Amino acid sequence: MKLSIIIPVYNTAQFISACLDSVIYPELDDYEIIVINDGSTDNSPELVKQYIEKYPKLIRMISTENGGLGAARNVGIKASDAKYLLFLDSDDTLAPGAVAEIMQQLEEDFDVCIYNLQQVNIDGDMLGCIYGAEREGLLSLESYPELLFQSPAACNKIVRRTLLLEHDIFFPGRVWFEDLHTTPKYYTYAKKILYVNKNWYYYLMRSGSITNSKNTQRNIEIIDAVDAAIDFYRSAGKFEEYKNQLEFMAFHHQFLTSSTRVNLIQWSSPLQTELIENFVSKFPNYRENPYIKNMPKKYKLLERLIRNKHWLVLHLVMKANSIAKNKKV
Repeated sequence: MKLSIIIPVYNTAQFISACLDSVIYPELDDYEIIVINDGSTDNSPELVKQYIEKYPKLIRMISTENGGLGAARNVGIKASDAKYLLFLDSDDTLAPGAVAEIMQQLEEDFDVCIYNLQQVNIDGDMLGCIYGAEREGLLSLESYPELLFQSPAACNKIVRRTLLLEHDIFFPGRVWFEDLHTTPKYYTYAKKILYVNKNWYYYLMRSGSITNSKNTQRNIEIIDAVDAAIDFYRSAGKFEEYKNQLEFMAFHHQFLTSSTRVNLIQWSSPLQTELIENFVSKFPNYRENPYIKNMPKKYKLLERLIRNKHWLVLHLVMKANSIAKNKKV
C-alpha cells in the first residue's frame, strides 16, 4: 500500500460526505481511506458506513472514545501499513483530481512532501492561499531553514510513515495547536523534503475552527506548543544552529498571530499581555533577530502596537484589515 488518507471525524455530519467524495477514486490502486470516528455523537458514523458499503475495499472506519484530533490521527498512524500518510480533516476536502496527482507524485522518493492550502468559505468561494514553502523542489532543513516558519499544518504534508514510527513522532491529544507540537520534528529527521506548488488541499474557513474560535482563553496553549518545539530542538542539539529561525517562528505564532487573534475577539483581554510577556521572557533580544528586523512595514507596525500594548488601536487596525479582506472576496 502506497498511501493511507487518515480522516479523523468528530460530529461533522454536515461536511463528511463532501470530504469523502473528494478522495474516492475507485479507478486508482494502492491507496486507502482510514476514517477514525473519534466518539461522534451525531450521525457522522452512519454516513461513513454508507460509503463503506459502497466502497468496502477502499474505506475502513475505526471507532474510538473521544480523544481529540491528535489522538485520532495517532490511531490512524498505527492502523496503517502504507508507505505514506496524508492527514485530511473531516470538514475539509482535497481538490478535484488531487488524489490522482498525489499518487503520481508518490513515484518520487521523499520523506515529506509539502503542498499548498487553498482556503475556501462555506459557499465554495476561493479565498487566500497558504503556500507550503517559498522554494520549489527538493529541500532540507539545512539548506532551507526557513521551513520552520512556513505553516506547521499537518494536512498539507505527506509524510513517510516509518519516519514517524522510528522516531516516535505522534500528535498530542486534546490540545490546540497540535501541529506546531509535531510537524517541526519532521524536518530534523527528513533527508528529502519535497515542495510541490499545487493547491491540493481545500481548507474550509468556518466558525468553530481554531483560527476563528471565540474560545479566547485556549489561545494560551500556543505557549505550550512553541515551548514543545523549542525544547525538542534543544534536546536534539539543534537549537543554536536554528536559533534565529526558531525565535522568528515563536514570534510569528505567539507574539503576532495569537495576540492579534485574541485582540480581534476581545481587545481588552489580559491574555494578550500574558502572551507577549511570556515570549519576551524567552527571547528578550528578539528585536535584533534578522528576520524580525527585515519584516514588511505592516508587521513592524503590529509589533510596535503589541509591544507598547496599544490594544484598542491594534483592535481598530485589525478590524479595518478584516473588513478590507472581506470586500476583496
